Amino acid sequence: MRMNSSASTTAADILNEEEEEELVRIFRNYGEIRNARKLASEIIQKRTSKPIKTTKEFIEILSGMAPKFKEHKYYAQVFQAIRIEVNKELEVLEDFLVQASELLNPGGRLVVMSYHSLEDRIVKNFMKKGNFEGELKKDFFGNPLKTLTEINRKPITPDSEEVESNSRSRSAKLRIAEKNV
Repeated sequence: MRMNSSASTTAADILNEEEEEELVRIFRNYGEIRNARKLASEIIQKRTSKPIKTTKEFIEILSGMAPKFKEHKYYAQVFQAIRIEVNKELEVLEDFLVQASELLNPGGRLVVMSYHSLEDRIVKNFMKKGNFEGELKKDFFGNPLKTLTEINRKPITPDSEEVESNSRSRSAKLRIAEKNV
């Protein structure tokens, strides 16, 4: 799951060492898991007898937690949450957006493609509001304090032909913004 194989934290480290509240936070925030507390509790219970080392062992824990007929989606959300935590993906995205907007010349364009709602929310808030919280800040005179202006109000998404030829593109969203003068 590590994008950088030399990084110190692994998925096994997270599953075997994090406190219950931290696991709940990871599953809720990064996987949008509804039963995050129950899942974290189950992981804590299972790892006390034996550390979780393989994906197969982890899936055995998940199989009792997944909603009927939605097992694959549930597994994908849980693994997404762990992957995002291991790689600090959202923090890296925020750093990238700030640095990219600082490097752009006035009139330069920033183009970002996101692949899931967590990424897209960060990109949208930054391009629309100038921050990650999603609240437009204004100066003393009521002028918006943001470095970018959106080029397209709605994200560009793949058409049905593209999704048919590449099913992974179904969740992609492309946003474009221009640096203010």
